[in-house]
Amino acid sequence: MTDREARHAELAERFLPDELLERLRERAAVGDRQNRFFHDDLAELRERGYLTLFAPEELGGAGLTLHEVSRLQRRLAAAAPATALGVNMHLLCTGVVHAMIARGDRSLEYVLEEAAAGEIFAFGISEPSNDWVLQGSKTIAEPQPDGGYLLTGVKVFTSLSPVWTRLIVHGLEQSDAEQPTLVFGFIERGTDGVTSSDRWDVLGMRASESRATILERARMRPERVARRIPAGRHPDLLTFAITSHFQLLVASVYAGIAERALELGAAALRARTSARHGTTLAEVAEPRIRLADAHMEFMAVPAQIDAYARDVDELIDHGAGWPLRLVSARLNASTAARRTVETALACSGGAGFDNAHELSRLLRDATASLFHPPSADAARPMYAAALLDD
Repeated sequence: MTDREARHAELAERFLPDELLERLRERAAVGDRQNRFFHDDLAELRERGYLTLFAPEELGGAGLTLHEVSRLQRRLAAAAPATALGVNMHLLCTGVVHAMIARGDRSLEYVLEEAAAGEIFAFGISEPSNDWVLQGSKTIAEPQPDGGYLLTGVKVFTSLSPVWTRLIVHGLEQSDAEQPTLVFGFIERGTDGVTSSDRWDVLGMRASESRATILERARMRPERVARRIPAGRHPDLLTFAITSHFQLLVASVYAGIAERALELGAAALRARTSARHGTTLAEVAEPRIRLADAHMEFMAVPAQIDAYARDVDELIDHGAGWPLRLVSARLNASTAARRTVETALACSGGAGFDNAHELSRLLRDATASLFHPPSADAARPMYAAALLDD
């Protein structure tokens, strides 16, 4: 075992020991069935310091790297995907600040201080029909005399909606119609004009409670304004940090689902027998090949995530090539999760089709990967342009 792998094993035992994962897996089935938020999971993870993984040791955190957190998120997702996806959004916010500090920008250091003090951060960026994502917004940002803003709009898929205390949002200020400005910053729970939808009855990732957040002239205080960036394609450290951590941490969740599906597929083939062959299906060529193909496809996924996470940690500058790498990692992990779970389901036989079976739940959870931005359709022009446009 290399020093790096020994370090990952040590962190796994410290933050996500096997006995905790078994409890999380048992509760994941209940949360999915009852469409109930993972309050118990969150309480145990907080007790172990999981929400302060990115916070520095001097604040009482673990001071981990993106690569280390990514590995932990894969492990967590293999047990409780909805919990991992929900916690991702807090880790995304704290990881963004960790990455900015590593690059010399300490302007958002208070995020880590507040996370260490127990605040829970969430991600309120996605909007209906906004395929610009970070480069545009349908939320209106009204500038105020004190330097703050009043925000009006809808943010969809706000994971951690029952418990967040700080929400990163963005909106479009159009005081200058020719040069609109994107405003990024944080709003606090309890702010007037902030409500959560009462609708959450979805196919998968049910325990994440990723309800829509409605903003009606919700106040962003001036000291909570993080960035003012021209709308459109304008590189900025904040948006790079958001993109890198969102894409790689979400990819880690789906890699964890795929990894668990392979385990369940292999266990199913060992347990099932073939009357025709007089042996277990683990010794029959066709299902072995089916599972082998899924395993081969999966192997590239963690390698890609690991490589790009280390590049972020080591301050490697891929310039304009970063989006190609980051989005590719997340799309590949998403595709592998869906295909691998489908393969494992076929290996399980009719038993896996029962709603109570773990693979049935994993199949539905993996389907949520279709809805993280950007979609494959939205990303393809970027890859084509990298090869075909001058």
